Amino acid sequence: MSLVAIVGRPNVGKSTLFNRLVGMRQAIVDDEAGVTRDRHYGRCEWCGNEFSVVDTGGYTSNSDDVFEQAIRSQVQIAIEEADLVLFMVEAATGVTDYDSEIADLLRRSRKPVVLCVNKVDSGEKQYDAYQFYSLGLVELYSISAANGSGTGDLLDAVVAALPRDAAPDPADALQDLPRVAIVGKPNVGKSSLVNALLGKERNIVTPVAGTTRDSIATHYNKFGHEFMLVDTAGIRRKAKVHEDLEFYSVMRSIRAIENSDVCIMMIDATTGMEAQDMNIFNLIVRNRKACILVVNKWDLFIKDTNTMKEYTEGLRRRIAPFDDVPIIFTSVVKMQRIQDVLQAVAEVYANYSTKIPTARLNEALLPIIEQTPPPAWKGKYVKVKYVTQLPTKFPAFAFFCNLPQYIKDPYKRFLENQLRENFNLTGCPVQIFCRKK
Repeated sequence: MSLVAIVGRPNVGKSTLFNRLVGMRQAIVDDEAGVTRDRHYGRCEWCGNEFSVVDTGGYTSNSDDVFEQAIRSQVQIAIEEADLVLFMVEAATGVTDYDSEIADLLRRSRKPVVLCVNKVDSGEKQYDAYQFYSLGLVELYSISAANGSGTGDLLDAVVAALPRDAAPDPADALQDLPRVAIVGKPNVGKSSLVNALLGKERNIVTPVAGTTRDSIATHYNKFGHEFMLVDTAGIRRKAKVHEDLEFYSVMRSIRAIENSDVCIMMIDATTGMEAQDMNIFNLIVRNRKACILVVNKWDLFIKDTNTMKEYTEGLRRRIAPFDDVPIIFTSVVKMQRIQDVLQAVAEVYANYSTKIPTARLNEALLPIIEQTPPPAWKGKYVKVKYVTQLPTKFPAFAFFCNLPQYIKDPYKRFLENQLRENFNLTGCPVQIFCRKK
């Protein structure tokens, strides 16, 4: 499938157009310049033609933005990958030095370019668009990404300029892959872990907390493992979030958890499992997602003989009762135990998606239940007849009995422990339902 890259200087409306093309609010849009930093991929369909679209950060030079060099690198990668470049400028400000610099860059790339003048909301502003012919590009299209005017003609030009012999869309094959979300507080090393696993600078990494803003999904296919890897923005406490921009970033991260199968939750070894880490962990459990705990920056932690064992025991006490979770100690910067994370993802996803036959469940659990039946309630005895796994995405089990209302939470926890002892459900939250036979 063909790939179209949207490039331009900051705040010309690239993400607004991207959202309009893909038909959803996938990229964060704000009046502040420099909101988009990483490459953001989506899919567009126009008149029976499908193509991929990549949104990029604003291209600048010699600015005060600490992310300038990293964003420029991401833009250049997007241009190299693309079959066609949608060069976006803004009518009101006219031709800037950045626009001329990008035009030179695109001429050197020898890629097909469609010039798109945004924020032409009225007939009067149409005259402002003609000055962009000075950039030396053949044809320009005046649009308003906010209200959609002119985008039809623009898409006609894009489709006409795209190569006809594009390969089939690989995204169709990626729909059914497991989704693995990397979540945690800001600055615990989420983007660094993504880059380490991919072996390339896919996402921008800096010491500045809050570098990642959008949730960025990437196809991972190495070492016999294949899944969609989703890097997310750091989730801070509500009281700490004062800007709309960060609010939307946090909402995207929460949505990434809801849409995932497995969550890699990263914590900072030097600070331990703090209250906000527990909030994120509880969010994962409430959404019934498989979980792996990754303790990053382990190289900075002062250690003695039993440090790792004691740290692990402390973590398990903190996250109880759901403490059957793999805990991996890493240093992403030093590439320590990165492969262990991959192995844990594969094992936990296998546990998460496993379907246990009803015969095996009853064979293992009914003798235990008979030996340790539910406590009698007001002289009435509860008898569990049989057990079956429900057809849910996560492990859920129904226990059929004569008086389900008398089975209380402590006995349900006992049943969950027996399930975990008899079957491999490590990393998976388990839900138990008691039903009337």
